[in-house]
This record gives sequence, structure tokens and C-alpha cells, in this order.
Amino acid sequence: MKSIEIKGQVREGLGKKESKKLRNEGKVPCVLYGGEAPIHFVADAGDFRPLIYTPNVYLIDVEIDGTVYKAIMQDVQFHPVNDQILHVDFLRTSEDKPVKIEVPIKVEGYAKGMRSGGKLKTNLRRLRVKALPKDLPDTITIDITNLGLGDSFKVGQLDVENIEFLNSKSVPVVSIIITRAARAAMGAAAAAGADEDETEEATEE
Repeated sequence: MKSIEIKGQVREGLGKKESKKLRNEGKVPCVLYGGEAPIHFVADAGDFRPLIYTPNVYLIDVEIDGTVYKAIMQDVQFHPVNDQILHVDFLRTSEDKPVKIEVPIKVEGYAKGMRSGGKLKTNLRRLRVKALPKDLPDTITIDITNLGLGDSFKVGQLDVENIEFLNSKSVPVVSIIITRAARAAMGAAAAAGADEDETEEATEE
């Protein structure tokens, strides 16, 4: 999984008033968990754009006053009106300890059911996984080539080395739904087949 860097400085003051002041200065209050004690720090709001406003997921190098910590983003809070970033929580990682994180899904192929008029429905955009940091992929690839009309690809069908999927195995990740046009075409084909059968029977008589 790709990494991204966030640079910050240890916060000298805590509390709502201090946090509001920092936000007005274009800063984001943050906390880094996972060590002996949480580290409260601030970072520039602009540094979070490539981390938050993207479908991609990253491991993060959090640099605080010159010390770099490997981490993942655990939680982010937004203002309910203007979407300003209010607060971000990070969780430190280690090479020998599995982490839980959501990974984007990448769909490949053109389903058989789509050639018959079906439509691809993506039920999950990301999958929650558990793995060591070194084994985390950028995306989870799903090949839909063999999916027919009404078929779906469920979480339980995924098999990626060194990755544990935490979503329910019965949940469909993607489905090929039957559209009205496809249903009408199927009905017409069935009707045509019935007419041919009747014609053949009449000829035999």
C-alpha cells in the first residue's frame, strides 16, 4: 500500500477554545494513538487534501517535530455545514501487528450478463480487511467476466493471500441486475421459443 506524509507539531494547549483558534489559522487538531500515551499535535489543513478527498487509502508517515511514526487514519470529523476538517485521529502501526483498514474495490472485465442487457450494481465501494501493513494492497480486484444475469460476487468468494476480510461473507460486493430491457428481451425470447415449439408440433401433426 502506498504511503503519504503528514507533518505536524506538538500542541501546547488543549481545549475547545484552543482548537477553534487553530482551525481559524488553517490548522487541524490531531491525536496519534497506539503508543504509551496519545500525542496531541496540529497539522496544516491543506496537507490533508490528498489523504481525505480521494477514493485511495494510504499508510501514513506522521512526522511530529522531526520524529516519524507509521500510522493509519482511524477517524476524521467534519463540520456539518461547511465540511471543514475539525479533528483527525491516527493509530500507530508496527510491522508485526495486523491493522484493520478499508481498501477500495477495483472491478475488472465485462460481465456476460451485461452483454445480455444487465446492469452492473456495485454494492460496496470498499472492503474492511485485516492484515500486516506490508501485505495491505492498494485495491481489491474483482473480475466480473463470468457473472451472468442475476449473478453476484460475494465477500466469501474473495481469496487474497495474507488478507482477512471482515465484512460478512454473504454480502454481495457487485451484482448484475436484470433491467427492464433485459427482462423484456428474455420474455420475447421465451415467447419466440414457445411459438417455434407450437409450429413444430403443428407440422408433425
